[in-house]
This record gives sequence, structure tokens and C-alpha cells, in this order.
Amino acid sequence: MMFRVGYIRPEEVAGIPRLPVTPAAIVYSALADAPVSSSVVLFACRPSSAMLLQEAAIRVGKAAAMPTLGRPTCMALPAALAHGTVASLGCIGNRVYTGLGEDELYVTVPGADLLEIADALDVIASANAELTVYAQGRRAQLSTE
Repeated sequence: MMFRVGYIRPEEVAGIPRLPVTPAAIVYSALADAPVSSSVVLFACRPSSAMLLQEAAIRVGKAAAMPTLGRPTCMALPAALAHGTVASLGCIGNRVYTGLGEDELYVTVPGADLLEIADALDVIASANAELTVYAQGRRAQLSTE
């Protein structure tokens, strides 16, 4: 159906990241409730929060050197495992099934990198708070010149 309606072209399929081996099991849960350690953590967030996660991943050298992903959303999981933290705009199927808001997107973080990125968030959040004050003052100054 996706080919028929023009959503995706057959030649695009080969470029969609996928896991090298089919997992024996997949567990979806809230991070705090996960019964096993997470291979990948999927954050649904607003762009401003995605910015902070991406900046933290960059700070610790765990950001993927690839563009923001589009459809299908599920490719963000193997892409993160292979390349590092990656952002995904989501796809229509995912948005319908999950209720992801129009003002939200995904950031996908390899589980092995999660603590290091979380630790870097303290520095990034603090720096962004200071830069916000600076930029607000600078904007006010520029608008009066």
C-alpha cells in the first residue's frame, strides 16, 4: 500500500536502516519500568527538549553524524544503535498509533550512552539558561539600535 499511494518508492527501501539480526524479543516499556537494560531509549519531546538532548549527545561525542530522520519512524532504533543519538520527525503511522503530538518529535538514544548523555544534560541545561538571558538582553539591545 505504501508503494501504491506514493508514500515510499521501492528503491528507497534498501536505504532504510534495520537491525542486522532479528531480535529474539522486543520489550517496549517506560524506562523506569523496563525489566531489562535498554538497548535503545526513545524520547518523545518538543523541539526545545530535543535540542538539549542533541546538544548533550554532541558534548559527549555520542551524536550520530546523520540528518534528522523522516519516515519510517522505526528506522530510528537501528540507526541509533549503529550511529549514536539520532532525531526522528516521526511518520504518519507512528503518529496515529502513538498519539505523538504535532509539536513533538523523537530523539533516540542508545541505552549504552544514556547515563553519559544524562550527565551532560546538567552542563547543557545550565549553559542554555545563561545563553537565554544573554540572548534576550542582546535581542533587546539590537531592537533599540
